[in-house]
Amino acid sequence: MNGGEALVAVLLEHGVDTSFCVPGESYLTILEALRQSRDRIRLVLNRHESGSTLAAEAYAKATGKPGIALVTRGPGATNASIGLHTAKQDSTPLVLFIGHVPSAEMGREAFQEIDYPSAFGPLTKRVIEVMRPEDVAQATADALHQSTAGRPGPVAVVLPEDVTEGEAGAVDIPQPRQRATLLPNADDIANAVRLIDAAEHPVIIGGGQINFENAHDALAQFAEASGAGVVSAFRRQDILPHEHHANLGHFGLHLVPYQKKFWADCDLVILAGARPDGATLQGYSLLRPDQRIIHIYPEDAAFAQTNPDMALKADAGPSLAALRTGLESPPASSRLAWRAVHHQEHITHATPGRDAAAQSLGAVDMAEIIMQLRARLPDEASIVNDSGAFAGWLHRHFAFRAPHSQFAACLGAMGYGMPGAIGAQLARPDRPVVALMGDGGFLMTGQEIVTGVQQKLPFIVLLFDNGMYGSIATHQYRRGGREAMYGTVMNSPDFAALARAYGAAAWCVERTEDFSNALEGALAEDGRPSLLHIKTDMRNLNANGPQMDG
Repeated sequence: MNGGEALVAVLLEHGVDTSFCVPGESYLTILEALRQSRDRIRLVLNRHESGSTLAAEAYAKATGKPGIALVTRGPGATNASIGLHTAKQDSTPLVLFIGHVPSAEMGREAFQEIDYPSAFGPLTKRVIEVMRPEDVAQATADALHQSTAGRPGPVAVVLPEDVTEGEAGAVDIPQPRQRATLLPNADDIANAVRLIDAAEHPVIIGGGQINFENAHDALAQFAEASGAGVVSAFRRQDILPHEHHANLGHFGLHLVPYQKKFWADCDLVILAGARPDGATLQGYSLLRPDQRIIHIYPEDAAFAQTNPDMALKADAGPSLAALRTGLESPPASSRLAWRAVHHQEHITHATPGRDAAAQSLGAVDMAEIIMQLRARLPDEASIVNDSGAFAGWLHRHFAFRAPHSQFAACLGAMGYGMPGAIGAQLARPDRPVVALMGDGGFLMTGQEIVTGVQQKLPFIVLLFDNGMYGSIATHQYRRGGREAMYGTVMNSPDFAALARAYGAAAWCVERTEDFSNALEGALAEDGRPSLLHIKTDMRNLNANGPQMDG
């Protein structure tokens, strides 16, 4: 057994059934071993290494298992690094296998050589360099385990060419290790319960660990027992159903007026499985000195950002269950009444037409598009969204009602949408997958639609084309009007024609009333992707207004 065969044997033993790659000559033995195991592990051929790692990241979000990607050295690995960065900040288990220069050439700035521990150390939980064929199996098992342990995240495994080509001997294939559940300390729970009982207006910020641990019921039950409101962290809107009476909305890049109002009242913040990211915490200005803070997270480093009164280094699910059990009495009626008022404001905010400053301009009403999409899709559909100004309409108006239904790069990486749709569709083949992208994001990774064609995947892409990098243009416009919009306006191709050239079905939507029939046509497609080229007005700067004049 050579090193490459040992690696694939470990993947099989650990139940890996899907992997993503762009091939390279530095890991040919792994490709051959995957070919021989093609009836057990699907190998998805991507067109760019970023497509492989982003697809693997979405696959991992959908399954809770490590996403697997394989790339070659140097340029291949650096292309793939955006997926590592996404998985790190999104706390997603991912293992990237990198074919490397032969071990005898390492440290000489050899052809396409990179010092991976230095380059990828900040983007990963760990970089493992394997220097002997007989160590490949254990390194692979360690990487799979570490990607899910504690706070999930990416691990990179560097494999010199001679290590995967070399004879590994009679290798013992390590057995899978279960992720250890991190339980909270009983005294910490008791102290946290006292803070909850003493609070008047507690608010929970629920994060990615809720999805990773499948702790949705624990979150809902704790909200019921405590009377606390629940806010989802940035792009985690599927942790609690939209209509649940504890739901107070989503903390995105800016608080909207009703959120500022209830946040001014909030005297206790419970961060439940939420990494203290800058988007959710409003550039780290959200938490106030007068607020008490309980932070539940499986990594110590998170607490340095929040300085909590009670730090629970533990998983969110068992911690929320223990807190619920420890509560001494039902929530006060005043707490429930306060929450009910702001929940209704959340519902009103999500309803189009209630906010004159946020009206869509032009022939396509973006809010209406989102509402039609929600009405037509089942609750369990997978919604993948790229980054860009268009995503604000989804965040505001789409009612997520089921766990694991939102897939997005909380990192904010453009180009996530297309490979994300591939990963989500492969993970959940029996559920509809719809990706929302802007023209900018599509022009970064849109070629991956042909990967979907080759894999016969029926996902749908809604491509919102306003002919500019809308998020950046918004900032420029607010600073200096139209004249300040420089380096952000671009030419767009005929995206529908381009999609058809790749082998996908395609429609062009130039008016709101065109959308319904186009969506029905896309939903009727089977065995290939569909793209709806939706031409929007560049004056629509964001979902909360104001919009561009003229």
